[in-house]
Amino acid sequence: MPYEWEDWALAALLGIEPYEVWQALDARRRWPRQAVSATGVPVLTVWSRTVAGRPLIVAVYQTTGFTWKVIGARDMTQDELKEFSRWEESR
Repeated sequence: MPYEWEDWALAALLGIEPYEVWQALDARRRWPRQAVSATGVPVLTVWSRTVAGRPLIVAVYQTTGFTWKVIGARDMTQDELKEFSRWEESR
């Protein structure tokens, strides 16, 4: 899947490097989940880990064709990490 950044989203990353986002999106085991942005736009969140094992949630939305725009990334909360770890164990 080709991913592209929204410029404002890249500038808004706090404490997460762009390469970590790419690693999470490219991971073999990732959990796609539907969500809604703070502005009410339907998005897809990808729950995954970086190569170093950092658990991240990356938000993307599909544009025309097969391109997905990255609109944000953040660390998982403790509760999200527990849920994600249970999902990982079931795979």
